[in-house]
Amino acid sequence: MHLEPSPANAVDAYHLLVGVVTPRPIAWVTTVSPAGVVNLAPFSFFNVFGANPPVVVFSPTNKRDGSKKDTLHNVTATGEFVVNVSVADLAEKVNLTSRELPPDLSEIELAGLKTMPSVKVKPPRVAEAPAALECRVLHILPVGEGPISGNLVIGEVVMIHVADEVLDANGRPDPRKLRTVARLGGDFWCHTSDLFELKRP
Repeated sequence: MHLEPSPANAVDAYHLLVGVVTPRPIAWVTTVSPAGVVNLAPFSFFNVFGANPPVVVFSPTNKRDGSKKDTLHNVTATGEFVVNVSVADLAEKVNLTSRELPPDLSEIELAGLKTMPSVKVKPPRVAEAPAALECRVLHILPVGEGPISGNLVIGEVVMIHVADEVLDANGRPDPRKLRTVARLGGDFWCHTSDLFELKRP
């Protein structure tokens, strides 16, 4: 197969891209609307991009009708967000919070989750998540226009929370205890429990 991406076949390009760029970690992002509603949504266009300063980037793509998602509206208005880690025990709830709700309804209640206050930003953390990154927006970079176009939200991590029970003897996250999940193409997800080690040369 060969495909030269164009606006006319954006959906086809999307399915090929998410099918081959795998696995993708999932940012489970909490934001607060100007009206005070807590929004929670998962984004698999996500990664960490530096440690000095600590920076994460995620992309809330535009909806299929070209409109912007609530998360993008909220981070644009408030400049703050929290990335909660997506783990195996919470995978069903992570998936559930991808449902589109009206802006005045919270996915927290939909998924039956609890929140706890953050330290440095207004959006709360998901209480059940074993790790969370409090972030302040550095830049928001629209990439393209129209349906499925990206919006890179670049955030500086201002506070890191990791539950003691998922740390190893050196005080670092142990992937065998954290048990994150990731997105593949279509409806496929994967576990990070099938591990192997390679020492860096």
